[in-house]
Amino acid sequence: MDSELEKAVTFFRFEDLRIYHKALDYIEWLTLRGKTFPNDNPAGIGTRFNLSAQAIALNISEGSARNKSQFIYYLKMAKSAVRECVVFTTLAGKLDYLSEKEVDESRGQLMEMTKMIGALIGSLQRAADMSMEDTD
Repeated sequence: MDSELEKAVTFFRFEDLRIYHKALDYIEWLTLRGKTFPNDNPAGIGTRFNLSAQAIALNISEGSARNKSQFIYYLKMAKSAVRECVVFTTLAGKLDYLSEKEVDESRGQLMEMTKMIGALIGSLQRAADMSMEDTD
C-alpha cells in the first residue's frame, strides 16, 4: 500500500520541481495580499494579477508532460507570466494596493523564479544538445 501511495505522490513529474513549489508559494502569497485589492471585475488588476501568477505554475505543469523542446516552450511561457507579474506588482504598488515592502517581496520572489526557470531551460537545452551528440 505504501508503494502505491508513494507512486501517486510522485506520479506527476512537475511536483518534483522546486520551481513549481515556488510558483505555488507565490500564488498563496499573492492571494493573501490580494484581499486588499478592491473588488474588481474579470478584467481588473487583481484578477489579471492572480491569473498571471497561476499561469506560472500551470505552464510548468503542462510543459512537464511534453517532450524537451515543448517543455522549454512552456517554461518560456512561464517566464512571460513572471514578467506580467512584475508589471502588475509595479502597478499595484503605484495604486497603493501593495506596500513598498510587499512590492519588494513580490519582485524578489519573481526574480528568484525567473532565474530558476532560466536554469531549468538551460539544463534541458544542454541535455537535448547532448542527446543530439549521442545520435551522431
